Amino acid sequence: MAREIVFDTETTGIDPRAGHRLIEIGCVELEDLLPTGRSLHRYMDPERIIEADATRIHGITNEMVAGKPKFADLAEEFLNFVGDSRIIAHNASFDRGFINMELERLGRVTLPETQWLDTLEIARNVFPGMANSLDALCRRYNISLAERDKHGALLDARLLADVYLELMGGKERGLDLAMASDFGEDGLAYKAKPYGPRPKPLPSQIHPEEAQAHKAFIAKYLKDKALWPADTNYQ
Repeated sequence: MAREIVFDTETTGIDPRAGHRLIEIGCVELEDLLPTGRSLHRYMDPERIIEADATRIHGITNEMVAGKPKFADLAEEFLNFVGDSRIIAHNASFDRGFINMELERLGRVTLPETQWLDTLEIARNVFPGMANSLDALCRRYNISLAERDKHGALLDARLLADVYLELMGGKERGLDLAMASDFGEDGLAYKAKPYGPRPKPLPSQIHPEEAQAHKAFIAKYLKDKALWPADTNYQ
């Protein structure tokens, strides 16, 4: 089973190179595209002031994160949770830039670009020329935004998990997962379940005039090349 981590952040501003820092991270664990119920959600003290424009987006104030653990206190927990699993993020370069800047501050190895999958890029390929924000995709896929008054890392990660499933083929994939137990031990051959005969045959839906017209067509044009002979019983 493929393990992936849907990831989102909230920050003090938009540019880590200008000294902006993480204040919230949210991670949702997936197995074969479906949430397992495991998640990681942490607020942290950014050791700097949160910009007013950022607070208007996510609603997190300086007072709310004062005294929270610093990223340095949470880095090991975060890295252990993510491991080497693929990280799913919307506009992944933004989240990757912030998390890697924090790791660099600690002298830790950063998370390589190859570990990340950007759902914004996927959405732009699926819906070219359309709005592809997380909100827009949720509305397009009828995913409820009732709880989303402000941006929040864990809530947005959960919404993105639903969007990611839809982008990867939708809930119909659940049928494929349900059928997995019907495959042989080699993982290749599908073992079809036999069906018995109907206890009562269905009544014919063919009108007698249609049956006669079909027989006449076969006799005139197809003759012995017909897939069904002219005397087919239309029951």
